[in-house]
Amino acid sequence: QVHLRESGGGVVQAGGSLRLSCTASGPTFDMYAYDIAWFRQDPGKELYLVAAGRGTGPMTFYGGLVRGRFTISRDNATTTVYLQMDYLSPEDTVLYVCAAAYTFSGPALDGPYDYWGQGTQVTVSS
Repeated sequence: QVHLRESGGGVVQAGGSLRLSCTASGPTFDMYAYDIAWFRQDPGKELYLVAAGRGTGPMTFYGGLVRGRFTISRDNATTTVYLQMDYLSPEDTVLYVCAAAYTFSGPALDGPYDYWGQGTQVTVSS
């Protein structure tokens, strides 16, 4: 079992930045054995992959909505995955949800994912 806890969301003006954190834990959790991703969940509850990273290697993926503005990174010592979000716009206003897959999440890091956090809300005002 893997538990995921997100933090770092909040309210920011357009053009600003936020850094989201996803901290993973569990009796047998190993950062090197899990792919971890950030999804955005719209009001209709649909999920879209924003960014993901491979646990066993350096491979990363970024969704088209990111447009070079976001960066995913890991701190294995603290079992935390970050999503640095720059140049935020109102279209980024959504719930961001962290997910983990026991290796392997697919050749393109697009799923399936096995564990999900509760999400952290980002609101960007204009």
